[in-house]
Amino acid sequence: MNNVKEESLRDQKKVRRRLLILEIARTIISSKGLRSLKVRDVAEAAGCSVGSVYNEFGDFDGVILTVNRETVQALTSRLSGVPAEDPVGQLYGLAEAYLEFFAEHANLLRSLFEHRMEDDRPYPDDILQMVMDAFALMHPPLVRLLPDADDVKIALLSRTLFSAVHGIISLGLEERMVAVPPQLLRQQVEQFLDAHLAGLGILPLRR
Repeated sequence: MNNVKEESLRDQKKVRRRLLILEIARTIISSKGLRSLKVRDVAEAAGCSVGSVYNEFGDFDGVILTVNRETVQALTSRLSGVPAEDPVGQLYGLAEAYLEFFAEHANLLRSLFEHRMEDDRPYPDDILQMVMDAFALMHPPLVRLLPDADDVKIALLSRTLFSAVHGIISLGLEERMVAVPPQLLRQQVEQFLDAHLAGLGILPLRR
């Protein structure tokens, strides 16, 4: 009985340590950026050894990837909450939601796209799929707006729109350059969508 209790306490301690390591890593990335994240700093803040961090997550990539998974899950949840009644409104709503999420979690989102695996190992398929699933949220409204387009064209349009909106927002929020005020950045995103959807024949061209 005592052995079972001791094992349970060890498991609880391990879970708490894992959550603490993730919280510390997430906080550092969020406040200072991915480049400021060092395994020794995380271990020291968590009150454990570097070896304990590696034992828990396999390697330091494992810590970063776990944080990145949580980030893309949170992003997808935010985007999934955009109303879908009007397909045009949904596209603008997805862009607006992405802008808001990026503004709130800029460094965490940059970590998702900037992290490179040690020893040039391939990026995990599950995270790549999660990102593609986020891209794919633009798929249903485009299908409704372009019913004659095939799946390949719709998939390419989804990725193009998402990538373009990401680029506009990422550069607009880049503090090392000249950061764009949020309202002006919002207008730039809307103007891009206006022009792109007009080019697709979805919206009339504004003059």
